[in-house]
Amino acid sequence: MLQLERETLNDRAYDALKHGLISGQFVPGQALVIRKLAETLGISTTPIREALQRLVAERILELQQNRSVAVPRLTSSTFCELTRIRSALEGMAVELATADVRPTDLERLHEGLDGMDRAIAATNGAEYLKLNEAFHFAVYRMARAPILLNLIEDLWGRVGPYMNLLMDSASYVPQSNDHHRALVAALAARDPGDARRALTNDIAVAAAALIPRLTLVTG
Repeated sequence: MLQLERETLNDRAYDALKHGLISGQFVPGQALVIRKLAETLGISTTPIREALQRLVAERILELQQNRSVAVPRLTSSTFCELTRIRSALEGMAVELATADVRPTDLERLHEGLDGMDRAIAATNGAEYLKLNEAFHFAVYRMARAPILLNLIEDLWGRVGPYMNLLMDSASYVPQSNDHHRALVAALAARDPGDARRALTNDIAVAAAALIPRLTLVTG
């Protein structure tokens, strides 16, 4: 029983840290302090340490020369490679999602679109990014492919810390919801080809806005 409780704490710490990376709560180059994270999550340092080791093993975080653990700084070539992989895997997910689209799914996605529009109008970047993440993963869960979903989460864990930079792009923000609407239209029509195109266009537009800004955090 004690072992099960320990595993539960380890999983809780891992899930919390990974979601923090996906949602941009950490920034590129940030060192993750075990004691501070433990205090934030209200658990002991051991599950945090083991969760960090797991994320390093998965190459979502990296071990520094001084043995601290930090959020990686991505080069443009690495970011471009991640973008290509994201397009392939997330494109597959939206194609699969078209097979069984339910009215409740579309209703939830339209609510997300409206929420993102309101966030854009209010220049509330944090709210937009929160809703953007929720929107994307709502679609990916519709694929009902848990292994694929886990791979996508790993990729978002690596690019998530850079997402905040999107809201500094005057060219990106006004069109940031356009491809989302095209994706929902394709899902409603159950058209896998259009769904993939809308999704990959969304990723490509965001990547084009982010790549010139990588130097702001990679130094």
